[in-house]
Amino acid sequence: MDRKEYLKLIDETISNGRYKADWSSLAGHKIPEWYRKAKLGIFIHWGIYSVPAYACEWYPRWMYCPGAREYEFHKKNFGDPKDFGYKDFIPMFKAEKFDADEWIALFKKAGAKYIMPVCEHHDGFAMYGSDLNRWNAAEMGPKRDVVKEIHESCDKNGLVFCGSSHRAEHFFFMNMGRTIDCDVNDEEYRDFYGPAYLCPELSDTEVFHTLEDVFSPAKPTQDWLEDWLVHTCELIDKCKPLILYFDTWIQNAEFKPYLKKVCAYYYNRAEEWGEEVTINYKHEAFPPDVAVFDVERGALTGVSPKPWQTDTAIGKKSWGYVTDNEFKPARQIICDLVDIVSKNGMLLINVGPKPDGTITDEEKSVLLEMGEWMDVNGEGIYDTVPWEVFGEGKVNNEAGSFMDNEEKQYTSEDFRFTYKNGYIYAFCMRPDSDTFVIKSLKLKGERDIVLGSVEALGDIKIASTLRNEEGLKITLENMQQNDKPICFKIEIV
Repeated sequence: MDRKEYLKLIDETISNGRYKADWSSLAGHKIPEWYRKAKLGIFIHWGIYSVPAYACEWYPRWMYCPGAREYEFHKKNFGDPKDFGYKDFIPMFKAEKFDADEWIALFKKAGAKYIMPVCEHHDGFAMYGSDLNRWNAAEMGPKRDVVKEIHESCDKNGLVFCGSSHRAEHFFFMNMGRTIDCDVNDEEYRDFYGPAYLCPELSDTEVFHTLEDVFSPAKPTQDWLEDWLVHTCELIDKCKPLILYFDTWIQNAEFKPYLKKVCAYYYNRAEEWGEEVTINYKHEAFPPDVAVFDVERGALTGVSPKPWQTDTAIGKKSWGYVTDNEFKPARQIICDLVDIVSKNGMLLINVGPKPDGTITDEEKSVLLEMGEWMDVNGEGIYDTVPWEVFGEGKVNNEAGSFMDNEEKQYTSEDFRFTYKNGYIYAFCMRPDSDTFVIKSLKLKGERDIVLGSVEALGDIKIASTLRNEEGLKITLENMQQNDKPICFKIEIV
């Protein structure tokens, strides 16, 4: 099917479906119940950029930018970009040890309920078999439909398959290649490197951040927007994700009519499949009652009235594999998970596999440690809703993105709360004592809730409890050294 035929199919699907390409029709689309219950997902950044394994997954952009560290690294290790371009990494991306079942078994052990591979990153290389993009993993590099294999393994193991598209940014992503002699300017590879749009403002890397502005100096053309639309709808049809995640730049004003079409097409397709789906978006790309808001490497400071999501990574330096990455400890990610869930959110935690398809030992270790904790405490995470307050204590997040690399210094006075089926789950974020006081559960007067049994999840025994005007005081019998949150299950009578 060519672009013209796909555009016709998109219009027909919207015309015949319940959802139309306007916000009033799309408003109030139900967030899937499975998603609200799931709480924890795995993001996967894997692609050609894992081959040079340097700096970050934006290597393909900066390798064409004189003065950038990636440019100097590339010249030293692979040659001048005019002689060895990004396309030349593709045969080196072999994925010879990739085993989807092995990945999914690990993610399931970690306690994840949904899996989100990046189906196409900014570099324009699709990780699924595409009829519209010859630059894809099924035909080049691994010569395997990676996304299809992950999807099939998810289905076998009872996990929900989701997919991410970062293609919008491909419009400009390689544009610094326009400033030098290299393969970005070779028409033979234009369908890979994209328009590589370069306007005068964007020849200065210092103002590159303006690309994320709603009224960016880089304005996508109608040709590109139609191209983005059909590629995104092909991803929907080929991969059938139950969440469609978008990275930045779709908030650009020119995208708005096309976002409405993608959304209507996707939601109508999902009705045909008989599935509950949603979209993840950043910034202000969608109205809040159409899709699910996502915060990159950050969180909210309080309970959101609508479910939301944080996407972040175990790796601190890069989403994709790099040889010198630094990794967060499992304790930090578990604390982030508890905090996010207490505020009505979900956590999408990323791994960056090596080019051979193996996951780093550091990331494996973190995931397995998370799984051990979830085996004990998952009752207070899965299928919960926020309580009256998200928590108590002096430590909280700062609002905004890119704020989560440094570990928060919680103490035994910091708690986070969730609720399910007549029980409050109170997580002490850093149990460095054998006595805890939950101030939010203090006696207040005649209108108090009445509490019943109090127990700790796991092998922790409670010696005594006392509730008064200061709070609910819990003393443990057998407290052992523990650097991760512990959970008290408190009955409401």
